[in-house]
Amino acid sequence: MSMDRLLATTRTLEGVLELAPAEGGPFPAIAWGDHFLYYAPDGEVPQREQPFATVVTKDYPDDALCDLDPPGRWRLNVHVGAEVFRELTGEDPRDDPGSWDWTASDVVLPHPVYRAQGWVSIVCPDADPGGLAVRLVRRAHDDARRRAERREA
Repeated sequence: MSMDRLLATTRTLEGVLELAPAEGGPFPAIAWGDHFLYYAPDGEVPQREQPFATVVTKDYPDDALCDLDPPGRWRLNVHVGAEVFRELTGEDPRDDPGSWDWTASDVVLPHPVYRAQGWVSIVCPDADPGGLAVRLVRRAHDDARRRAERREA
């Protein structure tokens, strides 16, 4: 499955702003190659809102359980909230994680760092337009849009 295919699908959603830090830009080197996806129809990064999804392409110092450093490995992270988190993982986001194979591909996992905030992860997910990964991204996008509309009202 292609990260590019998933990102291309995500870019078609209304109001998506993608930050893709690269060498020479204003972002730290650790973020180069990653993608941060916001609902921002005005094209400005929201000041009080986290991305609704991210794509990471490497291990971070505090987040290495998924073994993302080998070539071709990457991870989709999606904010789904507590209820959907429970449906997908069978766990409460605030509980200690059960036993997971953090390196498994195309499996919904609690996010290794941000599970308590209702985030899940999928290492090298299937990006089929009708597949779970894309459905989760669309849902997270819709949730972010609704939050933005409530703030504006």
